[in-house]
Amino acid sequence: MVGRLVLHTLGNHSVFEQAVLPHLDAAYNLARWLTRNDHDAEDVAQEACLRAMKFFDGFHGGSIRPWLLTIVRNTYLTWLHKNKVKEMAPLEDEVKSHDANPEEQLLGRVDGQALRRALDALPADYREVIVLRELEELSYKEIAEIAGIPIGTVMSRLARARRRLQESVLQGSGK
Repeated sequence: MVGRLVLHTLGNHSVFEQAVLPHLDAAYNLARWLTRNDHDAEDVAQEACLRAMKFFDGFHGGSIRPWLLTIVRNTYLTWLHKNKVKEMAPLEDEVKSHDANPEEQLLGRVDGQALRRALDALPADYREVIVLRELEELSYKEIAEIAGIPIGTVMSRLARARRRLQESVLQGSGK
């Protein structure tokens, strides 16, 4: 949905289109996990894409994905401040799963609802880094750039987020 809206808005900006289009799903996923609401995520992702288009001439190479996700994050923070959102609805869609490492294998075996509840219960800083690392598969360096924090902070937040997820999931399963 976001992709169609952006492409309609872009018109003849084919270079921007070619660079950003492959990353629209990642932009929407990050917005959805941050806002915890499909409608708000569409708004944030759409606004982020419009901002990206506006400032695309200032992009000086490198990986477009972290650049775009940084814009999504900043757009979310602006949206959050503007709307003064205190409580957000939990996600309704299923979580994308992978089978690459033990943490992801555990998450893949867990009931989708339990995982969403556990992710929703994480503090925003932890939820952000876990989504960027495990769902969007970004490097620690890319996450640090997006979040504007040192790599060491990324690593410690990830460790804490994984530990909290594991504890929450194990408590929910009665183990």
